[in-house]
Amino acid sequence: MATDTAVPAGAPRYVQPDVDVPALTALLDGRFAEIRHLVRTNLAAYASVLDEADELGMDDFRERVRDIVVEMAATGQTGMGFPEEYGGGGDIGASIAAFETLAFGDLSVLVKVGVQFGLFGGAILQLGTKRHHDAYLQDLVTGQLMGCFAMTETGHGSNVQALGTVATYDVATQEFVISTHGDESRKDYIGNAAKHAELAVVFAQLEVGPESDRASEGVHAFVVPIRKAGKVLDGVRIEDDGRKMGLNGVDNGRIWFDEVRVPRDALLNRFADVTPAGVYESSIDNPNRRFFTMLGTLVQGRVCVGGAGINASKVALTIATKYAVRRRQFEAASDTEEQLLLDYGMHQRRLLPLIARTYALHFAQDVVRTQLHDVFSATPDAALEATRRELEGRAAGTKALGTWHATRTIQECREACGGAGYLAVNRFAALKADTDVFTTFEGDNHVLLQLVAKGLLTDYASEFEDLDQLGMVRFVTNLAVGTVIERTSAHKLLERVKDLLPGGDEWDQEAGLLDSEYQLAMLRFREEHMLSGVARRLKRGMDQKLNPGVVFSDVQDHVIGAANAHVERLVLEAFVEKVRDLPADVPEGNRVALGLLCDLFALSTIEADRAWFMEHGRLTVQRSKSISREVNGLCRKLRPIAVDLVDAWGVPVEMLRAPDLIG
Repeated sequence: MATDTAVPAGAPRYVQPDVDVPALTALLDGRFAEIRHLVRTNLAAYASVLDEADELGMDDFRERVRDIVVEMAATGQTGMGFPEEYGGGGDIGASIAAFETLAFGDLSVLVKVGVQFGLFGGAILQLGTKRHHDAYLQDLVTGQLMGCFAMTETGHGSNVQALGTVATYDVATQEFVISTHGDESRKDYIGNAAKHAELAVVFAQLEVGPESDRASEGVHAFVVPIRKAGKVLDGVRIEDDGRKMGLNGVDNGRIWFDEVRVPRDALLNRFADVTPAGVYESSIDNPNRRFFTMLGTLVQGRVCVGGAGINASKVALTIATKYAVRRRQFEAASDTEEQLLLDYGMHQRRLLPLIARTYALHFAQDVVRTQLHDVFSATPDAALEATRRELEGRAAGTKALGTWHATRTIQECREACGGAGYLAVNRFAALKADTDVFTTFEGDNHVLLQLVAKGLLTDYASEFEDLDQLGMVRFVTNLAVGTVIERTSAHKLLERVKDLLPGGDEWDQEAGLLDSEYQLAMLRFREEHMLSGVARRLKRGMDQKLNPGVVFSDVQDHVIGAANAHVERLVLEAFVEKVRDLPADVPEGNRVALGLLCDLFALSTIEADRAWFMEHGRLTVQRSKSISREVNGLCRKLRPIAVDLVDAWGVPVEMLRAPDLIG
C-alpha cells in the first residue's frame, strides 16, 4: 500500500508509489519477452561458467565457452536473425534482444556468440548471395561450422578503406589470390581465429586486370578456409594474441595469408562481382558509396554492443543497489543502529541517477533496435536509403553513450561496494575487465561520434561512413556551412518552443523544472548551439583558406561535443515518448516511477553540464541550485523503490554471484 511521506508545510502531498515488478519487467522486455525469457533460462543453466572463468586455465576456458555457445545454439536463441529456411528465426529484432540479454552472463560467451553469429554469420548473410547462404548458413546457425570476421589489421584499425590485405584475381585459374603485405597488414584481434574458426570472412583490396594494368576496386569480402580438422591450412599463418585484460574465453588471433587461393565464388557478391574473364561488375557505380553500403549492412554489430553495455550496467547496479540496502555504516540517524548505505544522500546521488540513465538508454536502445529491424526487413528503395543513414548515426551514437555508461557505471558500483566490491567473487572484476573493450570495438567511440556529427552537419545527405580522417577533411571542404548555421539559429528553436512553454524569450527561466518540454528544449538548445558553433568554426577556417585537415583538427573537440549533445537529446526524447505513450493498463505506481526516473535523467544531465548552460545564458545561478535541489528530491523519492527498479531488469539471481554483497 502506498504511504504518504513527510513533506514541508504547504507543499503538495506526495504519495510514494508501489512498483509492480513483474509488470515493469514485461514493459521493459516488450515484444521480445519470450526470447528474453529463453536467454535468461539458458544463463541460469550455465551459471557455473562465471566460476569457471577463474578456475580453468585459458585454453580450457576457451573450450568451455565454445561448448556453451554450441549448446545455446541448439535452443534457437543465437539464430533468431537468420532466415527460417536455414534453421533461423527470421527476426532480426529478436536476435538483438537475445544478444542484449545474454550480456547479463559471462561476457566471453556473449562475445563468442557475437563473433560467430553476428559478425561471421552476419557478413555471409548480408554480403553474400544464395550460393553462400546455401553453402554455409545451415551449419553456421547450429555452431557446427565456426568462423571469424577478419577485418581489423594491426596498422589500420578503424581505417577500413586503407586495409593492406590484397585479393588479386587470376583469370587463368579463375581464383582470387589472398596475400598479406607486411605485419602492418596482418589481421589482428580476430575472435575465433586462434583456435576454433574453420573459415574466415576476409576483407581485402580487390585487384583485377593484367599485371601491367591492374585496377583496384576497393575493399571486398571473401570466404577463405583457414583450418581443416583443427589443422591450419597451407599458406595461412595464425598466431594467438594471448591473454587480454578480459574476455579470455575468446580466442583472439592474428592471421597472415601467403598467396592463398580461393575460387571465384568465394567473393561475397551481393553488391559486386567479377566475371570469369576478370571483368568487375557492380550495381553501385560510386566506389565510396559501394564501400559504405557494404559496411552499412554490418551496423547490427554496433547496435548489439551498445545494448550489451547497457545490460552489463544493469548487472552492476543490481548488485550495488542490493548491497546498499543491506550494508550498514555509522550511526548517522540513530544512537542504536547504523544507517543503511542507500539512506545516505550521497549514496543515493551515486547510484540513482545511474539507474535513471540506464532506463533512459534502455528505451533509446529500443528505438535503435526497432529501426534496424524495420530497415533490414524492408525492400530497399530511395526513401529507405535516408532512413538507413539516420540509423547508422543513431546506432553509432547510442553505442558510444551506452558503452561509456557501462565503463563509468561499473566503476562507480564497484566503489560503492567498498572493499567487498574488489573481491573477484562479487563479479565487478570480470565486469570491468570484460566490458572495457566495448568502448573501442565495433568502432572507437570518438570516431563514431565524429561520424554522428558529420551526419548532423550534412543532414544525412552525403555518404555517411567515412571512417578515415581524409574523408572527414574532404567533407569539411565541401560542407555548406551557411545552411547549417541557418538551420540551427536560436530564433528557430524559440519558434518551436513558444507554443509549448511559458515565458517567450525567457522560457528557460519561466518553465517548470519537471516540464518535459523544458527539459527537451534545454537539450535541443545545447545541441543546436554546439552544432552551429562547429559550422561557424569550419567556415572561419575555410574563409581563411587554411588547410582543411588543420581546420578539422582544430574543431574536433567541438565536433565530439555536438555529437554527444545530439545523442543525449535523442535518449531523453526516447524516454519522454515512452512515458507519454504508456498503455492504459500500466499500473499507476509504475507510471509514476518511470516519470520520476525520466525527470531524474533529464535534470541530472542538465546539472552535469551546468557550466555550459550558464556560460551560454540558459541557466542562472539560482535556477542551477534549484535543479540540484530537485535532483536530490527525486533521489529521495526513488530511494524506497530502488530495489524494485533494479529487480525489474530481470537479471537472473544466478548471474549476480555476489554472496559477500547481497547474501
